[in-house]
Order: sequence, then structure tokens, then C-alpha cells
Amino acid sequence: MKSKCPICKKPSVLEFRPFCSKRCADIDLAHWLRGDYRIEGEEEKKEENEEGDEGE
Repeated sequence: MKSKCPICKKPSVLEFRPFCSKRCADIDLAHWLRGDYRIEGEEEKKEENEEGDEGE
């Protein structure tokens, strides 16, 4: 069974795996850069850490 491109669902091509083309790979990269995809995890409290560092 051949894998499918996660963007357009066409069969993937070895050169661009798991995508079918550079176009679909670039579309996926754009989603990551815009923040459309997220990896779940604990949020850092940057504001509290920054305030604590200044007072020391």
C-alpha cells in the first residue's frame, strides 16, 4: 500500500516523501510557520520568569 500526501491525498513521491510534490511540502511548511499546527505541551509562563529575573 502506497502512502498518500497529507495535503492533497495523491500518492506520495519518494523525493518529497511524505508529500507528492514540492508544492504540497511548501504548503505544509507554511502551515507550521503560521502556527496552524501545534504540538501539545505545557505552556511556559514567560512573563512571570522575565519579571522574576529583573528583580534579582
